[in-house]
Amino acid sequence: MDFTETDEERDLRAAVGAIAGRFGGDYYVQHAREGKPTDELWRAMGDAGFVGVNVAEEYGGGGGGLVELATVCEESAAHGTPLLLLLVSAAISAEVIGEFGSDELRRCWLPGLADGSVKMVFAITEPEAGSNTHHLTTTATRSGDDWVLRGTKHYISGVDEAEALLVVARTGRDERGNASLSLFVVPTDAPGLVKTPLPVDVIAPEKQHVLHFDDVTVPSGSLVGEEGAGFRQVFRGLNPERITGAAIAVGIARYALDKAAEYARTRQVWDVPIGAHQGVSHPLAKAKIETELAALMTRKAAWLHDRGLPAGEESNMAKYAAAEAALAAIDAAIQTHGGNGLSSEYGLLPYWGLARLLRVAPVNREMILNHVAQHGLGLPRSY
Repeated sequence: MDFTETDEERDLRAAVGAIAGRFGGDYYVQHAREGKPTDELWRAMGDAGFVGVNVAEEYGGGGGGLVELATVCEESAAHGTPLLLLLVSAAISAEVIGEFGSDELRRCWLPGLADGSVKMVFAITEPEAGSNTHHLTTTATRSGDDWVLRGTKHYISGVDEAEALLVVARTGRDERGNASLSLFVVPTDAPGLVKTPLPVDVIAPEKQHVLHFDDVTVPSGSLVGEEGAGFRQVFRGLNPERITGAAIAVGIARYALDKAAEYARTRQVWDVPIGAHQGVSHPLAKAKIETELAALMTRKAAWLHDRGLPAGEESNMAKYAAAEAALAAIDAAIQTHGGNGLSSEYGLLPYWGLARLLRVAPVNREMILNHVAQHGLGLPRSY
């Protein structure tokens, strides 16, 4: 095994850091508090080719994989500017359309996803289904050459910023009576699509929405791949989402630890820097170790995915470890700052909220533990 980065990977990390560093934490926190999208940062990343680093070159992308996209996610977050929509636009939508979409869908959507001029978000979650996709109730039915979508989606991120949705809908039932799912690309301005903001207390630029599909009609070409193949397509997108979510969490942890270490080196009480005291230094050192371990698992999961190898358990483990590491790092950073850790001037709390969100979404830690217990340890299914 070779754990050294290639020259290309180092160059990518440095280039992403240079762009994100021009904006920095103050820019992100200001936009998060005002609920404003980080459009300027997204455009800068897109113009440099980093938003679509995993899109095939023939569609204007970088021709890389999840290793490269995870690097973009981690490094931008490590400079204080996490980009959550990379999880759904680049990691899910671009990956799914790139592998399963028709030539027409690829030509229509991938160039915009590659240069950042288009965002496509993912619509799967429903209020009554939770993590059980078999219970999805949003339907898509044929009407001549079209499909008509009816139903409700919940907690859909970034709809107000996106040009299109990648929607998971039930198109029938299989022989066991479970939902047969299909994926559709639906423009966000489609007639009959009602978007309602869903208030949350997380301080972030990205907003959440409830979506109502009231006889939303799309042409037959909006179907991604084969009818009824949605389960396979969804899981092809979920591993990249978990890997990139882990990468963002690792980046958040790095950012928090850098801020805390700088404060601990310079803040003096009783004539010595507070970082000289083990009560301050040890929690930061522990968080650093946990962050590095999470980064290793994230890189392994991305490496496996890019080679077409099974990566489900590793992707889940990476997401679990990284979310825990990010929370521990931010908590240690806040504690290091004392009262200043809660001060608006130091801007740490928005990152705590984001890390806490990543502990719940895109899959919560309990479902990850279920997955590892069942598939990694061979224990009986608990749900």
